[in-house]
Amino acid sequence: MQIHVVQPNQSLYGIAQAYGSSVSDIVEANELPNPNNLVIGQTLVIPIIGQFYWVQSGDSLYSISRKFGLSFQQLAAVNGISVNQPLQIGFRLYIPPRPKTEAEFNAYVEPRGTTVAPNLEASAREAAPHLTYLAPFSFQVLRDGSLKEPLLNNFPAISRANNNVLMMVITNQENDQFNAELGQILLNNMPIQERFLNNIVTTAKKYGFRDIHFDFEFLRPEDREAYNQFLRKAKARFQQEGWLISTALAPKTRADQPGEWYEAHDYRAHGEIVDFVVIMTYEWGYSGGPAMAVSPIGPVRDVIEYAISEMPSTKIMMGQNLYGYNWTLPFVQGSIARAVSPQQAIQIAANNNAAIQYDYTAQAPFFRYTDSEGKQHEVWFEDARSIQAKFNLVKELNLRGMSYWKLGLSFPQNWLLITENFNVVKRA
Repeated sequence: MQIHVVQPNQSLYGIAQAYGSSVSDIVEANELPNPNNLVIGQTLVIPIIGQFYWVQSGDSLYSISRKFGLSFQQLAAVNGISVNQPLQIGFRLYIPPRPKTEAEFNAYVEPRGTTVAPNLEASAREAAPHLTYLAPFSFQVLRDGSLKEPLLNNFPAISRANNNVLMMVITNQENDQFNAELGQILLNNMPIQERFLNNIVTTAKKYGFRDIHFDFEFLRPEDREAYNQFLRKAKARFQQEGWLISTALAPKTRADQPGEWYEAHDYRAHGEIVDFVVIMTYEWGYSGGPAMAVSPIGPVRDVIEYAISEMPSTKIMMGQNLYGYNWTLPFVQGSIARAVSPQQAIQIAANNNAAIQYDYTAQAPFFRYTDSEGKQHEVWFEDARSIQAKFNLVKELNLRGMSYWKLGLSFPQNWLLITENFNVVKRA
């Protein structure tokens, strides 16, 4: 499978010819929102076996083979050339598919309102073949230890049909906001905590949940050890049922990192207690802040490398956003950027004749445009290059896998590249 970046004056027909593919296959694979109006800098995933590489200045058979994890003898043999043959700039080499590694994938799905939108359920059906876990968000705990259920609709059935582990996401949210006082009650009031655990077991059995996932945020720093003790108790309880237990963790780079989102999350303790963690490595660029990449790879790496110093890498799922943001410039404190899917971002660029650029430091695409009212915008989003960079990091650091926030935002290239890079573990 090839990632191609559209250049000036290129057409789908010419691109298809170059790779021995077809226009219809490329349109279908990428679910192109703009097949007749390609954007300079737009990425396309070309659905072929293996990929091609065009020799550049300074390349050698040895350097190219190292780039793709082959021996230079293999590369020469595959292409029917001598190992001593000089390579001319522009010469096309075929790169065979690389071996896949095993990994786990989770995706949260968040129904809002009083019904599940059809497109949200369709998104879950599209993603589920590529997932280990499917995670409806969320069961909110009440102050008496009872649970307010999310809209589950057909998600349990979708999970069963695709051999997904149904993940029971539990949050300390009140009115959709994380609440420290609620967390304090659940972690320190033992009768309420016992009722809470009993309700989890009853509900999990009712719907078929087999991973219990705690996303407790905005906890008081003094509740750090109480949270650890609660997880130990929950682990012992759920083990009796044969269930997994997991947690969501704020993105930290040191154990004593200050801040209301960080201090109660004890990476080392969670790594010892739970089966795996989801680290929320996104929202550096966020809706209420200035324009920048949502999950720049440098900060993501820093967080994951710290996490590996505290727990086994095989317990870590890297968090990944399925969205970007469209900011109005200049940024004004208090303004809110609009969330966009990768497909929407491409359509916006096409509609405004804006070339897509790529920040190689952040490993993220972006573009700028002026709208019909004369307002300037900056859009950061995800594409095949940025997600491949994260997949490379998952493999390099031997992580358990990746967890997506959240379904309902169209990004077909992501699912194609999962298939290209990994054998998805199915635990059902």
